[in-house]
Amino acid sequence: QVQLVESGGGLVQAGGSLRLSCAASGRTFSNQGMGWFRQAPGKEREFVAGITWDSGYTGYGDSVKGRFTISRDNAKNTVYLQMNKLKPEDTAVYYCAARRWTSIPQASGAWDYWGQGTQVTVSS
Repeated sequence: QVQLVESGGGLVQAGGSLRLSCAASGRTFSNQGMGWFRQAPGKEREFVAGITWDSGYTGYGDSVKGRFTISRDNAKNTVYLQMNKLKPEDTAVYYCAARRWTSIPQASGAWDYWGQGTQVTVSS
């Protein structure tokens, strides 16, 4: 099992920035893909960003491209999501995810492990 714990959420004004962190523990895999999803009330869980084990490839959802950046520190088993130029529509619960394979699909069903989520609220 892999345990994922998110931190860094909160309330921010539109145009501001937040940095989310996700610490992984337990049976981490050397080729593990990591990612972030979000879910707003009444909406489906949405792919935000993903990163391969070696950070050689990153992928982003269309709504966050150019504003969000995903990175990882394998020595610390931690993945980060830097969120800039935040908009009210970015308000959601943000979830960290991991999978046993290095690829980073956008379908939430393809991911194996999930954190408990952290709330991000962007005020207008």
